[in-house]
Parts: sequence; C-alpha cells; structure tokens
Amino acid sequence: MKRTIVIVTGGLAVMLALSSCALFRQAPMRTVAMPGQVEPIHAAAITRDLAVFWVSSNGCTDKDDLRPVVDHVGAGSTITLRRIEQDDCETPIADGVEVIWSFEELGLTPGSRVSVNNPYQLPSTIPTT
Repeated sequence: MKRTIVIVTGGLAVMLALSSCALFRQAPMRTVAMPGQVEPIHAAAITRDLAVFWVSSNGCTDKDDLRPVVDHVGAGSTITLRRIEQDDCETPIADGVEVIWSFEELGLTPGSRVSVNNPYQLPSTIPTT
C-alpha cells in the first residue's frame, strides 16, 4: 500500500512539474499598438510580388489613406490593412477602390508566403435611379 502511495505521489509530482513547464514555454503575446483601424476589405489578391486590395470608398479613398502592417511569423507573413484617414466624401463607389502595394514596398521577398488578416465585407449596393 505504501509503495502505491509513493508511486502515485511521485507521478503527480512529475505531472505538475511538466504542466508548469508547458505554461512557461508559451510564445509571448504581441501587444504592439497599430495605427488607425482594421479596414474591412471586399477582396484581396496576392501575386508573386504584389498585394492587391479592394476597399470601400465614399469617393475620396486613395492608397495614402491606408497602411499595410506586415507581421513576419515563421516562414510566412501576415498583412493587416489599416485605415489611417477617414473618407468623408459623399459619393460612394459601389465596388470600392483598388489599392496595390508591391512586395518591395512591404519589405517582402517576391514569392513570399503571405496571408491577409482583414475581415471581408461585401460591397454595398447603391440604388440607381
């Protein structure tokens, strides 16, 4: 009976030690502040050396109003498109506008593995009269 208690107690001690190691080996969370707000996108396309996005526009959105934030993780990268300047114009463009960044502008090597971290939003339907 004593031997069983010693084995169980020893086993519990090993399990606790291993579980605490797992707690301390977690990757640190990224808490860097990012500019602007995450921009919902209508579509995105990544080619060998271009990142193309379609975003909503009230008539005045251009590339300078948006900022791609590139996060390098492992063998790939993630782009999060963020809106820096609001579009306060009053002539919405039904399909939005296209904005393009080269991989060189983004600090990426052509052919790099890239994903996009923005929510998708269908283009708004603008009534025609």
